[in-house]
Order: sequence, then structure tokens, then C-alpha cells
Amino acid sequence: MSASTFQIERALDATGHTGRTAYGATAAAATAVLHQPSLTTTVPKEYVHRASVAEVMLTGWRRLDATRFTVSAQWPRLHGFFATVEGHHDPLLVAETIRQAGLLLAHTEFAVPLGHQFLMWDLSVDTRPEHLLIAGTPAAPEIEVTCSDIKRRGTSISGLHLDVVIRRDGHIAATGAATFNCTSPAVYRRLRAARIGQAAPAPLPLTSPLAPQDVGRLSPTDVVLSPTTEPDHWQLRADTRHPVLFDHPVDHIPGMVLLEAARQATTAHLGRPCLPAGITSHFTRYAELDTPCLITARTLPHHPAHPPQVLITGHQDNTQVFTTTITTT
Repeated sequence: MSASTFQIERALDATGHTGRTAYGATAAAATAVLHQPSLTTTVPKEYVHRASVAEVMLTGWRRLDATRFTVSAQWPRLHGFFATVEGHHDPLLVAETIRQAGLLLAHTEFAVPLGHQFLMWDLSVDTRPEHLLIAGTPAAPEIEVTCSDIKRRGTSISGLHLDVVIRRDGHIAATGAATFNCTSPAVYRRLRAARIGQAAPAPLPLTSPLAPQDVGRLSPTDVVLSPTTEPDHWQLRADTRHPVLFDHPVDHIPGMVLLEAARQATTAHLGRPCLPAGITSHFTRYAELDTPCLITARTLPHHPAHPPQVLITGHQDNTQVFTTTITTT
């Protein structure tokens, strides 16, 4: 299926009305219809697991061969959550775009049914900040996707790895990669039954947020960390009412919440605003809603000629949930 499936060609007559003719209209009248260029819209929100159309970043895709595709996207100049960082598009918006591209292709090109659950094992982004500057119009990146390690299951798949190159105006703005598995609703219920039973667990009561300015945020509703008594240690604060981070009901803490926690922890650890130049995350198990998650951060040893890196880890019940390494600018 190609990108053109989700581009609308609307025929307009000379007065600006739609080009439909009444029953019995003459062929001559029909030839007066003026065809406008293709108009862009987003891909169906179901393909990228979003409840809100406003959170869909992708506008189309095209198959190049059995494992290579191009995906088109649009990034707004201002987003309600993915904030501008020093005049740049948010690198976490790049990560979200990669996530959506993987889901889109899994459903449309590899026949994964809607309703299947996806488990992300890793996600990485390396940006070129000079090509992420916000301009006078929304950015329209083109994403080159190469799929590998495709795990076939009948006519569908149970997982794959994707490598991406994101170009903007002909320049490489970012590269990235992700690996995920996908499973049927029945299998997912069996996998999760021992932990959550038949219903989603009640989330922990919300704890007080860090000051927004300490984590690079403007609003306390966007803060995902709470203070503890130990330096560089925080409790994850997962507000399931958040319209972007929790776009729809889930039975665990989404990976994008963990990435945001890593970014905020890096900012708090460094004591200054952080524009991540690189993000490398590994997810080892589900982050549960009903169990405290301890977030820690420490600066990794580095050569003075290289940008500093911060390692962020998340633990629940003394078991590692995820690690993220952020390369700062």
C-alpha cells in the first residue's frame, strides 16, 4: 500500500464546490471539473496506536522493495508536549516518529493485525541539531526505513528490527533504530495474567513533581519525576491522565514515558537545559503502573573532546526496567 492511499484528490468546480454531478448530468458538465493537486492527511491513527489524530506524525509511506520503505511525516512548529528545545524540534519527537513508523509498517506491510500488542526492546536516536531547527513552516521529514531480523509467523510477523535515516530538505537530520516484538491479544493476556490478572492495575497515587524549570519543563503536569531524599535519585511520576504520554488506556508505563523520564533526569542531573544529541534506550521488562519506579542518573567517564553522556536507569522492586544513555550537546 502506498502513501497515495492517504492523499485526497478533491475535485472542485469553478465555484469551489465539490465536483459531484447530479444524477443524469451530462458528460460535458463533468468535463468542467477542475482537479486539484493531491492533499496531504495523516495515516489512520489506529496504525500508530494513537487515540488522538493530533498525535499522529506520519502522513504516508511507500514500499521500495521487500524490506525498504520511505515514510513521510510532519512535525508541528509547536506541540503541546514535545516542546521546542533551544529553537530545535524535540529529539523525543524524532523518537516518537521512529516508533510510529515501525508500527505503521508492521500493520500495513507485514500484515500484523490491528489489536496486536507491541513490546519495544530498544530504541535509539542520533540527531544533527543544525537540521532540527524550527523554521517558518512545519517540518516535512522523509524517513528511509530498512527492516531486518524479520521473524515470520505464517502470513504475518512476530517481530522485526528497523534502521532509519531521517532527511529534512535533503539533509540527514537524524538516524535511529528500534526493535520490537508483537503478539496477539490472547497471548498478551496470558503473558500478563500472572502480573495483573484480568484487569489493568490501579496506578500509584501521584506524588509531588519536581519544579518544572529544574527538568526543562514549563508546566508541572508535564513533569514525570518526583524528588527523593537522595541526590540524583527520583521516583517516576506516571500521570495516566496526561493526554500525550497516556494517549489511551494501557496496563503498563509506556516506553515514551521512560524516555521522557530519562531526559528530565539528565536535565536535573546536569543542572541545565539539555538538548539530547543522542538517545540509546534498552527496555528489559514492563514498567508497572502499581509499583514505584526509581530513576537514577550519573555522568559516564568521557574524553574531553567528546560530548558528555549521562546514564539513566530505572528499577522496580530492585529489578532493572530500562537503561538510557543520553549524549548531550
